[in-house]
Amino acid sequence: MNKRLRRIVAKILIAATSIMCLPKEVQCSEEIQVEAKSAILMETSSGKIVYEKNAHEKFAPASVTKIMTMLIAMEAVDSGKMSLSDKITASENAKKMGGSTMLLDTGEIRTVEEILKGIAIASGNDAAVAMAEYIGGTEEAFVEMMNKRAKELGMNDTNFRDCTGLPMENHYTSAYDISIMSRELLKHPTILKYTGTYMDNISEGRKSPIELVNHNKLVRFFKGCDGLKTGFTNEAKYCISATAVRDGVRMLSVIMGAPTYKIRNRDASMLLNYGFSKFQNKKIIGKDEDITKVNLDKDGEKFFILKSKDDLNIVMPRGSKDEIERRITLNEEKKKYNQGEEIGKCEFYIDNEKLGEVKVYSDRDVRRGNLFDNIKFNLKNLFKNGV
Repeated sequence: MNKRLRRIVAKILIAATSIMCLPKEVQCSEEIQVEAKSAILMETSSGKIVYEKNAHEKFAPASVTKIMTMLIAMEAVDSGKMSLSDKITASENAKKMGGSTMLLDTGEIRTVEEILKGIAIASGNDAAVAMAEYIGGTEEAFVEMMNKRAKELGMNDTNFRDCTGLPMENHYTSAYDISIMSRELLKHPTILKYTGTYMDNISEGRKSPIELVNHNKLVRFFKGCDGLKTGFTNEAKYCISATAVRDGVRMLSVIMGAPTYKIRNRDASMLLNYGFSKFQNKKIIGKDEDITKVNLDKDGEKFFILKSKDDLNIVMPRGSKDEIERRITLNEEKKKYNQGEEIGKCEFYIDNEKLGEVKVYSDRDVRRGNLFDNIKFNLKNLFKNGV
């Protein structure tokens, strides 16, 4: 075999091997070359990790720390403990913060929403401390809340020492842990109004407005990007937790320890594009659509139709040929199923991994008798349904 032919065969074998080694949902990580020290790519609806590099290695996170600061703030807002219109008074301690700021003056009164903008858009260390003092009383007490929440979320690679990400000994986290708290923050979509804003200003009550410019340039230049947070210190280098949504698919990429901001943005963009190439949003069932027929006798003359109360779209790997399994659970305590009444749920799975669920209802009144024994028998004997 001559050299040219051997090279051709080698290329074919390499290509075949790369295809064979893939998980069903993603391509091989050999397609990705991340220059940063650490990285992770997550599909956020399922939390599936698509790519990782040194994902549990501990690094200084710089201002990406503020994701936890924003998370605690948004949890307080969405639980009703505080409102976006509540007033925060900036302390001298907040004003004297170094690094990036929103230029708060001592005694300046701003709303929770304005302080959130200062954190999310301008990465204001003064804004983060003002928020921490408002919620926790002191920054130290707030940091205890941050570490407590981190443990609750299973962030085992993390120890926070401040709410800003300014350099401090023994302040660290990992790309994996950042993805966890980022995904949790995404459960509070209001925050995306701020993290996804490129420029804003706050003028009320000031002689000169506060100009806010987002440090995350991907918000402006990467299609679908609406967050979440960048960071830089000499120790941490360039970091980012970047999220974007396209065609109903949301991806999250975390980069830590990139040598330049251009490499950070390039790596994050590459991972996001990779994720979008591997996943799709697919409609599984529509509102009021039939899910299955449930026979109430052996002859199938008596039956009712289970119908979906809502639409269900799920994010799944492109080109997946796995059959989607339906698992139905009905309320057995009811003496009667009334037409249109919610009576249970239908869950959808691939390979025992839950994709989503819808509530179900009956298309007619169904009275008790031997009803539930028949229903249980028929549900157990339903074939798995591909979608």
